Amino acid sequence: MFQDTFANELATRVGSMVEVATDNNLIEGILSTVTADLVLVIEVNGGYGENTTLYLSVDAINFVRFPSATA
Repeated sequence: MFQDTFANELATRVGSMVEVATDNNLIEGILSTVTADLVLVIEVNGGYGENTTLYLSVDAINFVRFPSATA
């Protein structure tokens, strides 16, 4: 039940900068897509090269933080 509420809240913030923590990783990027089971985060490189897209299972997420734009 909480997973559905969590995914619905994340879906309202698509397009935002996000930090997503799992047991093993801290991923920073743009929240691109949210479904009931998966979250897509695009890690944006500051320089040349390809951006990295990461699919995360919603139930593997420990916490999500939305850093403020005025830091």
